[in-house]
Amino acid sequence: MADVEQNAAGNGSDAVNGTAGRFVSSAEGIALAYGSLLLMALLPIFFGALKSVGCSKSKVNSLSYDLQSLIQSNSIFMIKFFFLITPPPIFSQEYINLLLSMYFFVLGVLALSHTMSPFMCRVFPANVPNKQYQLLFTQGSGESKEEIVNYEFDTKDLICLGISSVVGVWYVLKKHWIANNLFGLAFALNGVELLHLNNVSTGCILLGGLFVYDVFWVFGTNVMVTVAKSFEAPIKLVFPQDLLEKGLDARNFAMLGLGDIVIPGIFIALLLRFDVSLKKNTRTYFYTSFLAYIFGLGLTIFIMHTFKHAQPALLYLVPACVGFPVLLALFKGELTEMFR
Repeated sequence: MADVEQNAAGNGSDAVNGTAGRFVSSAEGIALAYGSLLLMALLPIFFGALKSVGCSKSKVNSLSYDLQSLIQSNSIFMIKFFFLITPPPIFSQEYINLLLSMYFFVLGVLALSHTMSPFMCRVFPANVPNKQYQLLFTQGSGESKEEIVNYEFDTKDLICLGISSVVGVWYVLKKHWIANNLFGLAFALNGVELLHLNNVSTGCILLGGLFVYDVFWVFGTNVMVTVAKSFEAPIKLVFPQDLLEKGLDARNFAMLGLGDIVIPGIFIALLLRFDVSLKKNTRTYFYTSFLAYIFGLGLTIFIMHTFKHAQPALLYLVPACVGFPVLLALFKGELTEMFR
């Protein structure tokens, strides 16, 4: 998972503590950047968790999204292998950046379209005809004909796709931080909504493993910083610390990896579904874990700012998001039921 960092050179590079020729941001600008990162992290977790409760996924949809997640994870591994681990690099950085831009353009447009769809349903004018369309691919003929793809959509979906495509072109051409954040928020929201853990034990094992992974790759090697420095992709949220001084052309960014949002987020969403399963009309575990996430991320930012060094956010988020709800369950006598 990507770590919380300060960036002195732009959206595509993570120059932690890069002081040479660096513009010194004001205290207000730094506070605005950190506060905005915190807010942007909380939004997809909160709304993604709420949407996950009512998200009834078919096996096909679940498999499709799991496959997409697997492809995305493997692409990050291949980046590390080809560019960082193998000397000399098999592929140049320019070609990999071009491949990543096209890859995340497609994924980002689809994710942003899915995110915009509920909002479009509310604002779509009633007097405008909403035509229905169907995209159908079949294999074979006659009685042996088999459906490969059967996707239904309407005019509202096409409008969402068009707007998302404009954002995608903006991102590919300019790599602007606002376009990056729109794609990043869409990825995070869809991840929390659609990636479901089946029980708390699985969630604890997952978070525990990624806790070790995050700490090792940040403190044990320079891979995380190098990947973020070398490749341009909307796999992090960024916010300029010099926005008050330089406006939208600001280039001194603080950043937060999407993994530090999605991984704790799917565990928090699981606890919300556990609250619902208790049928007590309360959201105790959800709000406890949500507040724990705020505490953990705030602690991460504080330590990073104090020591001027990139921090593995899961080092602080995992103990907070797991520990507080477990202690609450132990206090309420519901620990066995939680892990059951």
